[in-house]
Amino acid sequence: MSRRIDSIIQTAEKLFSENGFVATSMRDIARSEGIEVASLYSHINSKDELLEKICFRIADEFITAIHEVNDIYFNAEEKLRMAVRLHVNIITRDLDASKVFLKEWRHLKEPRLSEFKKLRHEYEDGFRRILINGENENVFETHDKKFAVLTILSALNWITEWYRTDGNMTPDEIADHLTDFILSGLKVKSSVESK
Repeated sequence: MSRRIDSIIQTAEKLFSENGFVATSMRDIARSEGIEVASLYSHINSKDELLEKICFRIADEFITAIHEVNDIYFNAEEKLRMAVRLHVNIITRDLDASKVFLKEWRHLKEPRLSEFKKLRHEYEDGFRRILINGENENVFETHDKKFAVLTILSALNWITEWYRTDGNMTPDEIADHLTDFILSGLKVKSSVESK
């Protein structure tokens, strides 16, 4: 990708994050880039293409991360800790792109919308595998795995609403705090008492 396209994508991330995909026009993006709309179209076909590039780039990072976690021979608690840390680092590395990924994906057009939903389900399944591992190891107890996974991901994704790069905690510290909190709700009673 050329520097100009990289710059256009970063500008789109910022504007989509601040104003929403629908409220942002190609003219807005061109103006922020300091170029004419016609010049913008020589680099990118449409606003939809920009949304696709942003959403699928972040989705690919998440999918790569959860596969890495589940391919490693760790116990379930270590896997969960690693998965949370990777998730938090992906989100905090590029807040604008993360906000677009989490809030604006619904505006993707078919067939890309269906493809994106499949990736979301694949990622959720990666977390579900960790919970199943934990049950098999007799350290996690989850009566409703779908609810547990969605609750975990909601807690992690909420970071975009309050995280600041100049805040008091680093992404890794945030991940550790969140993991400890999540584990307190997942661990079976006997496992907790034995510590």
